Amino acid sequence: MNRPRSDTRQRIQDAARELFLQRGVQRTSLQDIADQLGITKPALYYHFSSREELVRSIVVPLIDEGEQFVAEQECREDTDVRELLEGYFDLHYRHRRDLVLLLTELSTLIDLGLIDTVLAWRARLGRLVFGDDPTLAQSTRAVVAFGGMQDCCVQFLDAPHEELRDRSVDAALAALGM
Repeated sequence: MNRPRSDTRQRIQDAARELFLQRGVQRTSLQDIADQLGITKPALYYHFSSREELVRSIVVPLIDEGEQFVAEQECREDTDVRELLEGYFDLHYRHRRDLVLLLTELSTLIDLGLIDTVLAWRARLGRLVFGDDPTLAQSTRAVVAFGGMQDCCVQFLDAPHEELRDRSVDAALAALGM
């Protein structure tokens, strides 16, 4: 029985994610991914026309969800900093496996034009915390706070969600001087 296209697509993404993490994006060919799944390379090409398209399909959900989160925060009347940090942590925790991929393949992020988007989130969220014209000290605090929470999601993959969230948010609040 044939699997639905979306299921095959997901299986390809899952296999690619694992191979990318093991070998790196640049050292993993589409043939490697096809071999891992026991499918032909043309079958893989039916779903993804290139390695770049496959990588993008893996990371774009994180980017889209992140952009939606930041935009929603910007539309709020008031900013509850703890709530903002908790939401930002949860976003990255849900996508922690993809964060590992992104961190190990920064050149791929740059090639796909996604790094500017991720860095802009920190600046935008920093303005929500500190106002429209944050000082350099405030901007660096925001980078440390938001970047640090992303790093905690990657560094402590086996930590219980609630405990890691509480510790990460507390640390981010301290970094923000709050």
